[in-house]
Amino acid sequence: MNFNRVKNIKTEVLSDNWYTLRKVTFDFQKKNGKWQAQSREAYDRGNGATILLYNKEKGTVILTRQFRMPTFLNGNEAGMLIETCAGLLDLDNPEDCIRRETEEETGYKITDVRKVFEAYMSPGSVTEILYFFVAEYTAEQKINDGGGLENDQEDIEVLELLFSKALEMMASGAIRDGKTIMLLQYAQLHNLL
Repeated sequence: MNFNRVKNIKTEVLSDNWYTLRKVTFDFQKKNGKWQAQSREAYDRGNGATILLYNKEKGTVILTRQFRMPTFLNGNEAGMLIETCAGLLDLDNPEDCIRRETEEETGYKITDVRKVFEAYMSPGSVTEILYFFVAEYTAEQKINDGGGLENDQEDIEVLELLFSKALEMMASGAIRDGKTIMLLQYAQLHNLL
């Protein structure tokens, strides 16, 4: 594969208010060998991690529910979204990040986490790579109520659902978050519960 198909890259910052939105102009060599000038916008919010907590004995998973403005703007009437716990890496490695986020958002202090895959979630416009994890949880690992951090303006509801109910909610459209669907399907395919 020819990796020299991009040249003359010019980058302009359009916004750095919340994260960084850049306009990138470049020349791209098409498969027929001709060069074409192109322009794209790329939103850089850093990389993230997400996790599905599951309890084999009870047949349950831990999910969260919180307000997501972009979904509200695109037809989600209440703006509330049911999701797996997730967060941005900041300066952490993916495993340390997901342990921290799990405790902040769900109140569980987990020990054994397992990375199952990583994925670009919206490669046409967002630079983020998301690292996907799974971990078993027990009631004894619950050390606080979770809910997120006030200084991050988080107001997160923690949900403990039967795995079968979560799968039904995915099928009915009550769960519409991509990372959550991917992890629920992973759990189903690999018989985690």
